[in-house]
This record gives sequence, structure tokens and C-alpha cells, in this order.
Amino acid sequence: MPGRGTMEKDKPPILGLIQRGGQVVMRMLANVRQRTIQPVIMATIVKGSLIHTDEYDIYARRPAWGYRHKTVCHSRGEYARDEDGDGFCEVHVNTMEGVWSLLRSWLRPHRGTSKDKLPLYLGFFEFVHNARRRGKALLSALVATLVR
Repeated sequence: MPGRGTMEKDKPPILGLIQRGGQVVMRMLANVRQRTIQPVIMATIVKGSLIHTDEYDIYARRPAWGYRHKTVCHSRGEYARDEDGDGFCEVHVNTMEGVWSLLRSWLRPHRGTSKDKLPLYLGFFEFVHNARRRGKALLSALVATLVR
């Protein structure tokens, strides 16, 4: 499928999860199958949570795993939906799309990252994003994490 990474093409798939206004989790995957993403989702997201995704069928089993699930259909030009008529689009994946944009910009100067090192880059990006600090504040958060 166009746009979906594979290990064979040296474009490994990455699963990204984010709570709006909260933490991001990013994991490099061996493949894009439900049995591959299920353990990551179940270890990261509290059962019963409402999850928003695009229409990709890999996410179809979320209700069976104990999650509420709403989608936007990008292939039909839908990127956000106002379900209750209050003028606020509650259903969207724009928060994670913004993180993907930041990750691409952050990786671009490296001019390619080996798939062996990619989990390290993802881990550091995740840490920095979740710390949400810059300059000396970021350094102190990094040192505190290292000396635990």
C-alpha cells in the first residue's frame, strides 16, 4: 500500500500514539498487522478510552480489544468532524499528524537513519517531546532521567 512503510524497503513502519495535550509514544514495528500493534496499544492506552484514527483497517479491532473507536476518512477528504454541532471538530487525528510533521523535520538533517538506530532516535524524540522543555530545562530533565 502506498505510504505504508516496510522493513524490506528500509522504511520501517512506526506506530504513534498521543493523548491530546499529553504524552506521545512511538514504536518502530516489524509490520503493520493487528497482532503487532495490539500489545503496544494495550500497554499504553487505558481500556475503555476513546481512540481516534484514520480509516486504515489495521485499527478495526479496537472495539473488540476494549476501546471506543471513531475514525475520520482521509480518502474521502474528511480530516475532522463536528459530531455534536457545537462548531468544534472533536473527531480528528491532527494532533498525531502534527507530531509526524515535527518528527520528519527533526530527522531530515540526518539525511537518512538506519533502521537499526531508528528506535534510539524515536526514543530521544519521544523524550524531548514529552519533556516539553528547551535549553537548560531540557538538559536537567535529561540528566535526571539518566541518574535514576
